Amino acid sequence: MFYFVRHGKTDYSARNTKIYQGFGVNLSPLSETGIRQIRETAKDPRLKGADLILSSPYTRALQTAAILSKELGAEIAVETDLHEWLANRNYIYEDDETAENAYREYEENLGNYPAGTEKDWESAEMIRERVLRVLKKYAHHDKVIVACHGMMIQAVTKKHHPAQGEIMEFRFPEEADPE
Repeated sequence: MFYFVRHGKTDYSARNTKIYQGFGVNLSPLSETGIRQIRETAKDPRLKGADLILSSPYTRALQTAAILSKELGAEIAVETDLHEWLANRNYIYEDDETAENAYREYEENLGNYPAGTEKDWESAEMIRERVLRVLKKYAHHDKVIVACHGMMIQAVTKKHHPAQGEIMEFRFPEEADPE
């Protein structure tokens, strides 16, 4: 069983300053509110006895994983393919306006490319495939926590966009072979 945990509220106050420009915004830490959110999440009995905590490489998810690790006594493994949605799936940095337009288009089309088009942004199915490849490596564990991002959780579970600190359970579909 996998337990996705969306990272807590992030402190973006340094956005577009110093090293926090462009992709560097992903270095932003949790805010004090975000830290409290995850400490509260760690009290959820579903997370007790986890074999492992997987984490996105982004600071807000890593900090979430670190808090959970301290509270639950589980080791952390960082998986780079557990990153957030990409405004450009070719790993090309997009300015804020272009990225926001891509996000709006993603949302308007429910994560799918409009019929007959191909876009630079990562579709929900692309996110799902990338994340499932990672999770399959850990399917032999009984209980794994995944500290990550809302769009990623939504694409994989095909449910609502989780709130910060929210836990969403996930099992591989019966037809998927996790081996």
